[in-house]
Amino acid sequence: MAQGGVQLDRETISCSICLDLLKDPVTIPCGHSYCMGCINDHWDGELIYSCPQCRKTFAPRPVLLKSTTLAALVEELKNTGLQSAPAGPRYAGPEEVACDFCTVRKLRAFRSCLQCVASYCDQHLQPHYVSAAFKKHKLMEPSKKLQENICPRHGEVMKLFCRTDQQCICSLCSVDEHKDHDTVSAAAERTERQRELGESRQNLQQRIQDREKDVKLLQEEADTINCSADTALEDSEEMITQLIRLLEKRRSDVKQQVRSKQDREVRRVREIQEELEQEIRDLKRRDAQLELLSQAEEDHQFLHMYSSLPALSASKYSSSINICPLYYFKDVTAALSEVRDKLQDILRDKWTEEDALLPQPEPKTRSGVLKYFREITLDPNTANTWLLLSEGNRKATVTSQNQLYPSHPDRFTDFTQVLSREGLIGRCYWEVEHRGGVSIAVAYKNTSRAAGLNDSRFGHNDTSWALEWYKKKYKFWYNNVKIPISGPRPNRIGVYLDHGAGILSFHSIINDTMTLLHRVETTFTQPLHAGVWVYYYSGKTAEFCKLR
Repeated sequence: MAQGGVQLDRETISCSICLDLLKDPVTIPCGHSYCMGCINDHWDGELIYSCPQCRKTFAPRPVLLKSTTLAALVEELKNTGLQSAPAGPRYAGPEEVACDFCTVRKLRAFRSCLQCVASYCDQHLQPHYVSAAFKKHKLMEPSKKLQENICPRHGEVMKLFCRTDQQCICSLCSVDEHKDHDTVSAAAERTERQRELGESRQNLQQRIQDREKDVKLLQEEADTINCSADTALEDSEEMITQLIRLLEKRRSDVKQQVRSKQDREVRRVREIQEELEQEIRDLKRRDAQLELLSQAEEDHQFLHMYSSLPALSASKYSSSINICPLYYFKDVTAALSEVRDKLQDILRDKWTEEDALLPQPEPKTRSGVLKYFREITLDPNTANTWLLLSEGNRKATVTSQNQLYPSHPDRFTDFTQVLSREGLIGRCYWEVEHRGGVSIAVAYKNTSRAAGLNDSRFGHNDTSWALEWYKKKYKFWYNNVKIPISGPRPNRIGVYLDHGAGILSFHSIINDTMTLLHRVETTFTQPLHAGVWVYYYSGKTAEFCKLR
């Protein structure tokens, strides 16, 4: 073993209390190592057990176990015969912190003391380890900025923090210009702000995970769009080739329009994906800044930098993006299958310049809308705690007892509402049976859940549309605007959605008869989720039907 290496190992495995090689070495919870006898003597008679180097406290008194690894290293040094070789002095370089108590040539400081406002080498630091007078002094990594912890007006260490003026102060300041202000110890304020910073980092990291999950889901959506487009083209090609001459022109048109819609949909997904990836980069950059801030040594520096942090901007998108099974191009094959089956009629009388990719006629009968029937399941993470979900999460019942749902940011807190797990695009139809007052709605995933805000009610914001049935009267709500509606009063309501065409309609269902109650034409910018608000009477229900 080289001499330099022996000296380095000797420093590493020396006890900072007795300055000799470790005897029966033990490592305490903060990671520093001492002779078992030295640290026991240091702690005997103490009420608070702290590390002599970093001052971290422990409760209860740690159980000391011999460190076999360090003991082996000590034994190896002894076997070299160089255990008594003194380590060379470590003088302070131009950019290093020097010991304030060395006289002729200053050694490199090992620790700085906030109370003494001075830095010490290993030798001059020993009184801080062994003398009771120094045990409450706060030691830290060597710093050239100790003077920043001194009050420029009174010359005292700034151990307090004024919450009123958001600045560090000394004890004299607290009875002078900061009298009657809200003051706490700087260490206590640091602990509180450190906790806030930790929560901020957790939120950031959760948002990063959510955004990364969203990006992955969007990639899957893009792949599904491409796969669906390719499948639609293959099926279209197979059927169109059966028509040869008469359908030659139609084949070209279908191909062009499928690709056009494919490009539009993929471009839309890519744009959202790029925005989310940029958001992830911004969040990671912010997280790195917070991590750097959390490592600040001085309370003054930390609190000053923390107070100047700009607020984190809200995300443009919801906390999570749900991707549902996509049927972007099924309409193509369905329409062309009908063309094939009724070839003569369609070719001679019915087939004009419209085709499957252009808007299709809106179904007017129940049998017509049932072709687009979707089974809806409710998302327990969105359910208000006064709602009990049953029947495979298709039924919501108002209860007299709070349900023990786990905390979740998507949960409705003020109104007995719940959203579907599925995101809805394309053409969809579902039916809801209800008992009692109810609002049957569609909403974006990011519709408000905030406690205390009336706009978290379905239909009372610009992110949800709702048909209300209450006291034997219908009302339609959107963006807090009410429209009275008249019509039959069944306990089953059908909802038809053509997301791409921007059509939403509500129908009363009696047996197989469907009567239009209200129809909306608008532009939907995000996938929609089915939802219900079951009014606050125990036992009232709303159930998404499962057609047999």
